[in-house]
Amino acid sequence: MKKNDEFYMSLAIEQAKKAEALGEVPIGAVIVVNGEVIASAYNLRETTQNAVTHAELLAIEKACQKTGSWRLEQADLYVTLEPCPMCSGAILLSRIERVVYGAKDPKAGCAGTLMNLLEDSRFNHQAEVVSGVLEEKCGSMLTEFFRELRKKKKAAKKEKSLHEQQAVEGEE
Repeated sequence: MKKNDEFYMSLAIEQAKKAEALGEVPIGAVIVVNGEVIASAYNLRETTQNAVTHAELLAIEKACQKTGSWRLEQADLYVTLEPCPMCSGAILLSRIERVVYGAKDPKAGCAGTLMNLLEDSRFNHQAEVVSGVLEEKCGSMLTEFFRELRKKKKAAKKEKSLHEQQAVEGEE
């Protein structure tokens, strides 16, 4: 772990909070080259209804635009949740040097949890992986978000059931 990892992860957490404010899964990403943040983004999958608008992919796209190159060889990517297979593929293809993530993803994590695509020597590029930076903060944001989402879904289901019951009673 580098001394600035927690600082840059806190910037990724700020991006995740922007996603959460939109009702998106709170995941944020920041790309840093030589100590300068060159791109930042957050999940927009629900907003765009587009499966590929993950925080990492949006940040990579912005970084490529900023640098004028698809090669991000000197870049560190900070992301609040372990990258999925799609994002891990984009990380490898963009030649990002180092990936630092907060919370593990037991359902889709491809930087060490389910598998480790980023350090697989069979690919022509590998990225160094650092996990668990501000893990508790990153994880609790996600846990709380999904807890609230389940509560809302449960309340909506209960409301729907009540309306259906009232409709049936009204027909009798």
